[in-house]
Amino acid sequence: MNFPTLHIPDGKIPADRPFWNRQRPSRMPSHRYTDVHARVDVPLTDRRWPSRRIETPPLWVPVDLRDGNQALAEPMDPARKRRFFELMLAMGFKEIEVGYPSASQADFDFVRLLAERDLVPGDVTVVVFTPARTDLIERTFTAIAGLPNVVVHMYTATAPTWRRVVLGRTRDELRALIRAGGEDIARLAGDDPGVRFEFSPEVFILTEPDYVLEVCDMMTALWDASPDRPVIHNLPATVEVATPNVYADQIEYMHRHLARRESVILSVHPHNDRGTGVACAELAVLAGAQRVEGCLFGNGERTGNVDLVTLALNLHAQGVDPMIDFGDIDEIRRTVEHCNRIGVHERHPYGGDLVYTAFSGTHQDAIKKGMAHHRARAADLGVAESEAPWEVPYLPIDPADVGRSYQAVIRVNSQSGKGGIAYLLAEHHGLQPPRRLQIDFARVVQQHADATGQEVGADRLWELFTAAYVTAPPGRASWSIDDTRGRPHAVLTADDRPTRHPLPGPDPVPELLDVLAAAGHKLEVLDLAPAERNDTGGWVAYLEYRAGGDTAWAVGLGASSSEAGLNAVIAAANR
Repeated sequence: MNFPTLHIPDGKIPADRPFWNRQRPSRMPSHRYTDVHARVDVPLTDRRWPSRRIETPPLWVPVDLRDGNQALAEPMDPARKRRFFELMLAMGFKEIEVGYPSASQADFDFVRLLAERDLVPGDVTVVVFTPARTDLIERTFTAIAGLPNVVVHMYTATAPTWRRVVLGRTRDELRALIRAGGEDIARLAGDDPGVRFEFSPEVFILTEPDYVLEVCDMMTALWDASPDRPVIHNLPATVEVATPNVYADQIEYMHRHLARRESVILSVHPHNDRGTGVACAELAVLAGAQRVEGCLFGNGERTGNVDLVTLALNLHAQGVDPMIDFGDIDEIRRTVEHCNRIGVHERHPYGGDLVYTAFSGTHQDAIKKGMAHHRARAADLGVAESEAPWEVPYLPIDPADVGRSYQAVIRVNSQSGKGGIAYLLAEHHGLQPPRRLQIDFARVVQQHADATGQEVGADRLWELFTAAYVTAPPGRASWSIDDTRGRPHAVLTADDRPTRHPLPGPDPVPELLDVLAAAGHKLEVLDLAPAERNDTGGWVAYLEYRAGGDTAWAVGLGASSSEAGLNAVIAAANR
């Protein structure tokens, strides 16, 4: 296969590389880009965040209806926006960014809908977004009239490149613009205790620390922040440009140097340009952040906003209540997909279709044993399985916590082993084959999966199992059992002519073996496990036998243990 636009790196191996690293310099123009440390200084040397733990959740603020909505090719209509808002309320979010009412009539109308129809519960605060421009701030206040609890969120880009290229303002000029916007907001809010204030120095991650600290402190004083009416300073990684530890250093610097710290809610808004938005948010919380803005399942511009589902359930997996209900993750995902018209990836943490699924044989075996151990432990403790401590290999949380069943935990393909196959036979068909039979059947499934290249579902697994061990191959003389006359008879059918052989003794299995031997079908029974009930109330028996020097397995099904044993022998004879 040719890749005409690609070139195998062929530069000289750097002299400082160990012998085992043979990678060579590529033709990628990496020299065009600058290390983040050359673009912004982080004057923090005494780091405290690495030794901290997250023991309580931050305030989660979903921004799907504003930031997430701006990132959609087809923004949400009012019905989708309302459905999304109601989902967030049902999940327990208490602060929700609902729109950018000065940017579009649709956003303005939605905020008015919330106010005029009294759709916001008394313990929920809505957030509205605005730039630092008088006419747009005034329109924002027109939109929120009548809402009892509102945060007016003003933003301005502060990083040097944005100041120079986008805004065309010096540091002093931009500071004056921000102050003027803050004064407009203070004037329009007046003494209304239901209105609080938020400021975002957009592109904080690339802004000089002394400048962003100066501007934030200015807004804290301007808005007269106090512990009972705190100001929110939201510090965005608008474009993620550094490893998460750099962002944590920046947040800790602000946390330790902001004026009136007890009157400031320190918030973060990480994007995901480097794919490490979740790590940035978690480290930022360790560094002093108290509030996190993001989107459900990570929707947002470019590679998205930080994913609140992953963040919250990461806490759950560490034994910390996220204070948001994810008990029906599939319904949450369906609603988000409907409203965004964007699918959630199958491998998305916690919410993807395949996230609790194991195909690997070693993983399946560990999960199967772990689930059995969990059930036994719950019984020993005298508690429900949903209350017992969770220690199942490869599953960081119990799928039932988020409304998933166990049916999809183990699925079978060409990479699977006997453990996963046995798990599906047990879960879907109530069978517990002996270990040697599991090994034998795994080979059958492997051959099928390799030939088709497809996943093997529970129904197809059963078809393969019965074809391999239960039913007679077509086009041959066949044996069967007839019990219609009160005593079992072995029936040989050849050329459509049945021949009956009575089994009169108290133990019909040895008698059946004698009948078969007399007819030229000598079977040596190596193991006939005691029959067991399956999930339909019937019985199943597993027979290991030797015939003509070969060892094989057969399985019998029946309405009684005796009938199952006889049918296992018949299945062996037919093979």
